[in-house]
Amino acid sequence: MRMAAIYARVSSEQQREENTIASQTASLIEFAESHDLEVPKEWVFEDAGYSGATLERPGLERVRDLAAEGQIQVMLAYSPDRLSRKYAYQILLIEEFARHGVETLFVKSPQGGSAEDQLLVQFQGMIAEYERAQILERSRRGKRHRAQSGEVSVMSNAPYGYRYIRKTDEAPAAYIVDEAEARVVRRVYEMYTVEGLSIGEITRRLNAESIPTRKRSARWERSVVWCVLRNPAYRGVACFGKTRICARTRVMRPQRRRGVTTPSTTAGHERPREEWIEIPVPALVTEESFARAQELLHQNKIRSRRRTIAPSVVQGLVSCAKCGYAFSRTSTQTSARKIHYYKCIGSDRWRKLGGPVCDNGQFIR
Repeated sequence: MRMAAIYARVSSEQQREENTIASQTASLIEFAESHDLEVPKEWVFEDAGYSGATLERPGLERVRDLAAEGQIQVMLAYSPDRLSRKYAYQILLIEEFARHGVETLFVKSPQGGSAEDQLLVQFQGMIAEYERAQILERSRRGKRHRAQSGEVSVMSNAPYGYRYIRKTDEAPAAYIVDEAEARVVRRVYEMYTVEGLSIGEITRRLNAESIPTRKRSARWERSVVWCVLRNPAYRGVACFGKTRICARTRVMRPQRRRGVTTPSTTAGHERPREEWIEIPVPALVTEESFARAQELLHQNKIRSRRRTIAPSVVQGLVSCAKCGYAFSRTSTQTSARKIHYYKCIGSDRWRKLGGPVCDNGQFIR
């Protein structure tokens, strides 16, 4: 009896909730039994909520490891598009398994090894890739149309100061004002535009007064206050399509997310203002207050000392081995010359208002 591993995948949370991955697994177990294949329970791998457009999936990684270690002779999947939606990735995986002496079998695909069978598998892969591109384009066009119709359901979530109300049979989705958070938003604008406080000073004051964030347990950060001052929703207009996702044009260090580092192959770029689609929502601040905040932000950007610093040749490439934060460059001037050195951002008490998150105090020249 040959040893086999089972791989199942669904790409969306909705499919995960509908238990479609369980039906895949059940079909694969039944298929294995009918073909006299032994599948240990620990060799049934499920990637729920993972896109088929990437190979970075924990279950798939484990199957590939088993194949490389010579522990399995067969890899079972429901159909080629469960391995990947990209035809090139399907062929890459099938050939990789074959090099390790592992046969790839699909429930919904020819099982033979003839040239005709392999050609049909390749056609199925190309069709799956085309269908994925078609679904993505239909989704994009549908969201754009709903945004142009004024529906907030196309927005990923409600910003601080609002609560998102789901669509019902009687009413469309909507933003409603969270009065407690709205008062904080108005105060942030007042401190910035009237009192003349800096973003750092506003952040310190919010933390000193123990004003809760949306996550309640988290602290306020400069970037969050900056986003509050920049978000046009607070003047009564939520904007859809502000950014576009593109492939990175240069190699970057792994990005830190949720306390871990993950490789980032894409980057967000702001679209031209005329391409944004405006959706009316309740306003929290006046047009004048919002406009004044934008003016001050623009002035600060022009006057910032950071604009006088020459770009670093390793910017975005070096990260701390302890915490994953980037290394930033700073300099000191001696009587003879200027000396540049690098240090971990996570160890910077000034940047991290709640205190440093890393004890790496090493300076690199």
